[in-house]
Amino acid sequence: MYGFSIEVPEPFDRVLERTTQALEREGFGILTVIDVRATFRRKLGVEILPYQILGACNPQLAHEALSADPEIGLLLPCNVVVREIRPTCTRVSFMDPEAVLGLTENASIPALAGNVRKRLLRVRKSLERTREPD
Repeated sequence: MYGFSIEVPEPFDRVLERTTQALEREGFGILTVIDVRATFRRKLGVEILPYQILGACNPQLAHEALSADPEIGLLLPCNVVVREIRPTCTRVSFMDPEAVLGLTENASIPALAGNVRKRLLRVRKSLERTREPD
């Protein structure tokens, strides 16, 4: 398996905001945002439900990884997919850093990948708590 996910019973925009905030609490910034829906609309004339790919990066952990193996940049950043299932349900999927970073044979990478995975699992866990009513 190369990822893990959670379905959140909230609208896409709210889950996207909550996901970004939870990533920030774990030290991740968003380096890239790929709006797949907008790209498909513009390039293919195809309509899909909201779908964004967030390129999340924890600078300290990325520095450690690149210091251990400069070529590991090919496997960064950690991708997080936020996609609407229906208007009141959004799925958030996380790249499993242990699966992806396990592609390297550098002995120092598994512990680092485990640290990143724990942080992403905490982000997923934080999304289990649904929003309080306004």
